[in-house]
Amino acid sequence: MEPQTGKESQESRASSPKSALQSIREKMQEVVSEYSRGDINASQFNAVYQHYAEKRDIIERMLERNPNSDAWKSVVQQGYTGHLLSQFQAKAVHYAVFQRGDTTPLISSGKLNRKTAQQIHQLLRVVIRMKTNRTGLARKSIGNGNWLVMSIGDKSLTIVTFTLQPSSLQTGKVRDLHEDFERANDRALRNNEPAERMVFPQRSLLED
Repeated sequence: MEPQTGKESQESRASSPKSALQSIREKMQEVVSEYSRGDINASQFNAVYQHYAEKRDIIERMLERNPNSDAWKSVVQQGYTGHLLSQFQAKAVHYAVFQRGDTTPLISSGKLNRKTAQQIHQLLRVVIRMKTNRTGLARKSIGNGNWLVMSIGDKSLTIVTFTLQPSSLQTGKVRDLHEDFERANDRALRNNEPAERMVFPQRSLLED
């Protein structure tokens, strides 16, 4: 999701407090739609929606006290949503790639605390015990605001730790990177070749 500086400039060009309030309301509705589509996460939604709600309340109180004042213009000119979106965007802090049936990673990078490492190990044991070779994508809250995303392929799986709940777009990126990993390394995975002979698209998660 792009920073909303352009949207807020539309508010600042409003010719009347009524049009400014209408513009803010439209932005609030757009934030709802963006969350519904999965373009932003819950933390981003809460921060940006609250930002617009506060703007709306301030302008309405100003007009209630003095309907003829132009003070409302200073409120709509305060651009801040781009900063909020960046501040509350989930960030990948660790990833690991495993061959199915193995708890030793082919590659592991980033920061990982002991509790999260234990949770990853438990998830791996669940996958290993699966009676069928199921594939799929899942995300899970692991406490302290952190989340795990797991993409399971035919021969391997990727687990990524995020600082906050990732958006659907970020979750989809993990899936795409894992699918690219399996396609790029199909022969190496089938022949159980060492990780040194593989490429890992997942590296880009910590290089953004």
